[in-house]
Amino acid sequence: MVEAAATAAAVEAYRDGKSLIAYVGRKIDYANDLEKNFRRLKEEVEKLFARRDDVEAEANKDKTKKKTKECEAWISRVKNVENEVQELENEFRKGRKRPWKGRRIWSASNFSKRLAEKCEELHSLWAEGRLETEVVVERPPERVRTMHAPKTESKPSIHCAVEEVLGYLRDDNVKRIGLWGTVGIGKTTIMHNLNDDVEISKMFDIVISASVSKESSIEKLQKAIAQRLKLNTEGISDPHEISWRISKELENKRYLLLLDEVWNVFDLQAVGLHDNSQDGKVVLASRYEHVCWDMEVDELVNVKRLSEADAWKMFREKVGRNINLPGVEPLARLVVTECAGLPLLIDKVARYFRKKGNINLWRDGLRSLRRWPNVKVQGMDEVLEFLKFCYDELDDEGQKICFLYGALFPEDSDVYIDYLLECWRAEGFLSDAIDFTEARDRGHGILHDLIDVSLLERSEKIKHVRMNKVLRNMALKISSEGKNSKFLVKACERLHEAPNEEDWKMANRISLMDNQLCTLPETVDCTSLLTLMLQRNYELALIPNSFFRSMEKLRVLDLHGTQITSLPLSLLSLTALRALYLNSCSLLTELPIDMKALAYLEVLDIRGTGIDYLPVQIGHLLNLRCLRISLSNSCMRRVIEGQSRVMDIGHNVISRLSLLEELSIDVHPNNQWWDVVVKAITQEVATLTRLTSLSFCFPSVEYLKIFVTSSSLLKNCFTFRFSVGYHESTKYRIVDHFEYEICRCLKYANGVGVDHAISAVLAETDAFELLCHKGISSISDFGNANINKVRGCLIEGCSDIEAMVDGNHSTAGALECMEKIVINNAPKLTCLWNGPVQSGSLAQLTSLSICKCPKLTKIFSCGMIQLLSKLQYLRVEECHEITEIIMKAENNNLDPSALPGLKTLQLIDLPKLRSIWTDNSLVWPSLEGITIDTCKSLRSLPFGNHNAAKLRHIETQRVWWRQLSWQEAEVEQRLRPICIFSQ
Repeated sequence: MVEAAATAAAVEAYRDGKSLIAYVGRKIDYANDLEKNFRRLKEEVEKLFARRDDVEAEANKDKTKKKTKECEAWISRVKNVENEVQELENEFRKGRKRPWKGRRIWSASNFSKRLAEKCEELHSLWAEGRLETEVVVERPPERVRTMHAPKTESKPSIHCAVEEVLGYLRDDNVKRIGLWGTVGIGKTTIMHNLNDDVEISKMFDIVISASVSKESSIEKLQKAIAQRLKLNTEGISDPHEISWRISKELENKRYLLLLDEVWNVFDLQAVGLHDNSQDGKVVLASRYEHVCWDMEVDELVNVKRLSEADAWKMFREKVGRNINLPGVEPLARLVVTECAGLPLLIDKVARYFRKKGNINLWRDGLRSLRRWPNVKVQGMDEVLEFLKFCYDELDDEGQKICFLYGALFPEDSDVYIDYLLECWRAEGFLSDAIDFTEARDRGHGILHDLIDVSLLERSEKIKHVRMNKVLRNMALKISSEGKNSKFLVKACERLHEAPNEEDWKMANRISLMDNQLCTLPETVDCTSLLTLMLQRNYELALIPNSFFRSMEKLRVLDLHGTQITSLPLSLLSLTALRALYLNSCSLLTELPIDMKALAYLEVLDIRGTGIDYLPVQIGHLLNLRCLRISLSNSCMRRVIEGQSRVMDIGHNVISRLSLLEELSIDVHPNNQWWDVVVKAITQEVATLTRLTSLSFCFPSVEYLKIFVTSSSLLKNCFTFRFSVGYHESTKYRIVDHFEYEICRCLKYANGVGVDHAISAVLAETDAFELLCHKGISSISDFGNANINKVRGCLIEGCSDIEAMVDGNHSTAGALECMEKIVINNAPKLTCLWNGPVQSGSLAQLTSLSICKCPKLTKIFSCGMIQLLSKLQYLRVEECHEITEIIMKAENNNLDPSALPGLKTLQLIDLPKLRSIWTDNSLVWPSLEGITIDTCKSLRSLPFGNHNAAKLRHIETQRVWWRQLSWQEAEVEQRLRPICIFSQ
């Protein structure tokens, strides 16, 4: 047993010894292979890094693609190994400094083994570098493709349009925005700036820009969008399938689609925009207004021409150093005026002038530019072709001649629309219209079309249009090449003498308005002349007797504002004359006796002449459709002096004009003579069944009653301006507050109480002025139902009014159409609204102005402020009892979004005002500007760090600002930079 055990132990010891010897042998082998393993490590590293470099080179070959995740993971592992290998190399070099002997042989063996294992790892990683898939894939579409657009901050005219579009993009309720304006106005610059805008890049997941040329199709647009989205549509010809793919890709994405140069209307849904993304928005730019509307935009931005300052700045930058040559700047400014504020034209002209190195070349270039397009100017033909294309695209010849007619007026002048349409009708451009109303409607349609294609512009003045200088030059060139539209236009050129007779002979239409003509030729050969405009030649006192003899085809004659004292007998040879304008010929005291020769005359304007009575001979103008006259106190003097002709006014002159459609009789409000004849004239006017427009002064309500009871016109499509009672001004001031034309106005002055006739007219009135009235406590006394259509109301000097509206006796809404309210000098007014405010009341109110109401304590009654969602402008002035603009006691639990549309707040001379609102809880989402003047008790503003985000300016006094208290210093720091201090 003992032997067996000893034998087993010996065998076991032998085995252990053998294993130990093998283990030691391996250790010695590793130690001996240290150099070899290190060399192999270097080789494996070199191979691995070479493969890594190849992979990265392949991946970086196409910048539009990115590495696959597998590729990125492999490169990351190589990077990690690189650091580990570096550590091994450092350790190897360090060990070489001392021999590997004794106990260090053991360490060398362990290190060599680590090298061998690392070699295997490197080889394996090298083998994995033969990636089974492509090393790159398509990158996802970037959020924005920067276009490096020129900045607009230095050009406020364009920058304002960019900011306006940005404002709409911030509005969740606005999905589509239209941008329109004439060629070269800067639409593309605006679109590129929107594309590059930092705020937009944060608002949207992707911004897509595409140009939609006239030759484009839905398929081409789809292709452009698909490429931007990096959709693979290769081999797909079905546009419905592509539309579906685009729609799915944009689903639930915040996208912005910028479409430039949109010529025609197309279906965005057919492209792939199916409104399946609540955050998707579209901005489209077009030359045509109707294209934007037909594309169902929610908001429209009209791009205006550059201001004079912006145009000059752009021109200076483009021309460069030559602008600083001696004597050049005055010439350069004249050059800029020729460009009409069009950025494209400024760019072309600046390129032309930047090469001109002395003042002689600048003078010569200016002369050429002024003769363009009759003289070629380098780079300008491209602009002319753009503009000519818009003209050629007009639907018919009628639209074209209407456009050309606009060139008769001075460049960039405001042309009164009614006058222009009357000229068009007189010329026969609207010959298909049966009556004046239809002609005006048809004319407005043509105007709309011309504005729509940017050949005309809306003026800042209501009811006026403009033609810019460049388009006018083009129109004059076109007319000079036509057979039946030869123009002689010398408007506003300071002429002292008329053009030579040969020029008159060739012309169909002549415009010599706004000059300094003293005389006219004795006779001229003008057998083809249709229009002659001589208005505002203030030194023209005499027209030769035979002057009109050869103008038998003349249809429009305008002598407005001349100093003529009489009309020549040859006027009666103008048998084709349709429109005669003699207004403001203050020295003209009579018309020719035999006016019946002008049998076709439709328009006669003698306002502001010395003809201050109604001449009997006007009754012979049986084809007259529009008559405008004015009567003054000189008529009263003639009555006193015993002159008899004034009495002719009542002899059925007006009643004979059965075709009359528009009648205006201007009478000075304090004209006592008018009382003598007004009854008879009122009765005659009431017999005119075709009347569509009437401007008339009723000395008292009694005469208004005669008209209301005798005429059936009031309920029809009838426009009027009625002045009732004596007052100081003929002007209807409330209409100045509107951005559009107001057609039905009633002014009631120095009346007492309520009269049925006033209430009846009020029920059909758009704008109402109540002046110095007594005997009513609110305009509700006229009946809330009767004032419900009124859009604008001016109350002034009404000593008994205590509230504008009394809601105590009505269950229905009041002033539901009211947009503008102006209250001045109402000494007893304590509040705007007395009693409950019914739903729908004041829902359209945009402007509220209150001045000199010493007892007013309450502006927004209980519940009233919640209804004022459209209020944009609020002015309170000289109301000395006002302590709060929004009273806390009347507006508990006020919604933070109250007054969401308020843009402008003006508070002036309110000595007791302590608060606009108690704290900064209101959002003020639209507020842009505040004026605070002489409000010494106001010590805080209702703003914090996060409300009133659109506030751009605060106009006030520096002393007052310094006395304000702030809960947070950061708020003052935020607001101070936008302050405009008057002191």
